[in-house]
Amino acid sequence: MTVPSSPPVGAASGGTGGGRRSRDVPTLVARAREGDARSVARLISLVENDDPALPEVAAAMASHAGRAQVVGLTGAPGVGKSTTTNELVRALRAAGHRVGVLAVDPSSPFTGGAILGDRIRMQDHTADSGVYIRSMSSRGQLGGLSAATPQAVRVLEGAGCDVILVETVGVGQAEVEIASLADTTLVLLAPGMGDAIQAVKAGVLEIADVFVINKADRPGADATYRDIQGMLALGERGPGEWRPQVVRAVAVKNEGIDDVVAAIGKHREWLESTGNLQNRREQRAAAEISALALGTLRARMGDLRGGAALPALATRVANGEIDPHAAAAELLASL
Repeated sequence: MTVPSSPPVGAASGGTGGGRRSRDVPTLVARAREGDARSVARLISLVENDDPALPEVAAAMASHAGRAQVVGLTGAPGVGKSTTTNELVRALRAAGHRVGVLAVDPSSPFTGGAILGDRIRMQDHTADSGVYIRSMSSRGQLGGLSAATPQAVRVLEGAGCDVILVETVGVGQAEVEIASLADTTLVLLAPGMGDAIQAVKAGVLEIADVFVINKADRPGADATYRDIQGMLALGERGPGEWRPQVVRAVAVKNEGIDDVVAAIGKHREWLESTGNLQNRREQRAAAEISALALGTLRARMGDLRGGAALPALATRVANGEIDPHAAAAELLASL
């Protein structure tokens, strides 16, 4: 697959070229299946721009879904997510995998586009025909991902990627949306960035399948490792439940990356042997269906705001003629 680390003009994150190019979806899908990077970029642009052809794209890609291993990488800004992703790509390619990378960047409050900083760090793979790297703007979406990320994953699956790495925006303690998308979630930590327990408490602790203590050559790495291991020891797990792995790495020196890959493989084996892989993918599909349905509902609600039904109901509620629950039920019935 001819895959530049910088997609063609108009296919980059935040592009608005949807109206200027052909929406011949069958041809785009066929070319993407053959490994044409421009077609993959175009399909992801259709997804990002919520193009009217999107349902057709989704239908064409449906039969190819569920074949790739989706690995999420999350953590606070500065822990080395992009560098770790870059080295994981190198290791996975050496093992013969075709790799897709979706790097979600913070969006500009002015243009809505992404700074594309992750692709700058992944220039090593520019000429590799087995790698596709795409930066996506979060466009204000909370949770560390873009709203288009799940469908972009489906495009990469359809394009033949058997491992897809999804790198989130640098997140805090509650942005855990990646867990609903990935088969395996890596939470990256680094010494010297504050109390490790504080960094992973609440939801972030619960989503980690593998903890990666990056920059492990720095002072404090051993203490961070002990803190995480001690915290995991306090958790209650039943027989056969997964215990998150804790791995040390120095991604900038390509040290410990093989251990990270091994931990991902071990988790994959556990998922398959216990049936949790299918469960996770069904939960992922349910979340995607719910998000699409809610998006459609919000759009229709927006249409109603321009009509007479909603203002009329609001007047009746304000005048005490009807309660808000009954008004909401009447409004939904009108949809």
